[in-house]
Amino acid sequence: MLIRTHDASTPAASDITPREVWRNRRHLLAAAGGTALGVTLPALASTAAKASGTIMQGGDSKAQKLAATASKLSTPERATPYKVVTTYNNFYEFGTEKDDPVKHAHRLRTRPWSVRVEGEVAKPRSFDIEELLTLAPLEERIYRMRCVEGWSMVSPWIGYPLAELIRRVEPTSKARYAEFVTLADPKQMNGLAVPVISWPYMEALRLDEAMHPLTLFTVGLYGEVLPNQNGAPVRLVVPWKYGFKSAKSLVSIRFVEKQPNTSWMRSSPEEYGFYSNVNPEVSHPRWSQATERRLGEDGFMQRRRPTLMMNGYADQVGSLYAGMDLRRNF
Repeated sequence: MLIRTHDASTPAASDITPREVWRNRRHLLAAAGGTALGVTLPALASTAAKASGTIMQGGDSKAQKLAATASKLSTPERATPYKVVTTYNNFYEFGTEKDDPVKHAHRLRTRPWSVRVEGEVAKPRSFDIEELLTLAPLEERIYRMRCVEGWSMVSPWIGYPLAELIRRVEPTSKARYAEFVTLADPKQMNGLAVPVISWPYMEALRLDEAMHPLTLFTVGLYGEVLPNQNGAPVRLVVPWKYGFKSAKSLVSIRFVEKQPNTSWMRSSPEEYGFYSNVNPEVSHPRWSQATERRLGEDGFMQRRRPTLMMNGYADQVGSLYAGMDLRRNF
């Protein structure tokens, strides 16, 4: 097993957060003693939106605000500017260019919406979006996110552990994997006309990965409901894996006994393995994964930084892969 630990070092002085109110919020949290006070985000998020040119959900200037507690699982690194997080995205259902989602995702209708949970569970059922928003106490988690293409962000997500939802459906003894299926509606998603992969998009996790406290069932970003281009209205965030594992716009979760053949594995099995843990020691066939560029810092001359094993979360999740060859199980 190849686990190399890195010090998640203090961010460089060039790390930037253009929202002064966001910086002030961190000071307020520290002064208040951290995470136990139920910090309310709406007013702060609203002021911040004005400071940086907010891209609201579906172009709506009245995006729903969310209140959450700040999580101890957050990285101390500064968040990537909101405008970068919401305008530079991979969401092929709306096109393959990074600015396609923000141009086209306004077509996505997020109400009504439900997520069907089925398969090897004792209590299969559908969850309406309003129930999903209130299923468990919301947390704000500032997570590093790493893309297989070599860029990274630090995003303040709002959600709760996916385990909260999983426990309510009671997986059976045969449930070893959770399969996540996303929306595929050609009337709303112009990108489906291009067969980049077979639609709908499908990803999966081992059950213990899905139940890990870091795996976030995500409903918001920067104190508001998810913008459409970031995977509204509900998505996964699995911070120790490459970004394509964090499926967007979920419509069903299916528990199965055998390892699913996910979308990118079907499309390019030599490039995309089932686990897809961030690993600087395993190169993509077309480029190295040893370094990355953090979007939003250093302007157009973004410096490269070393990629951290499991995106800096190896101490928390490394035990999930004890004894595994992480080069073979990439």
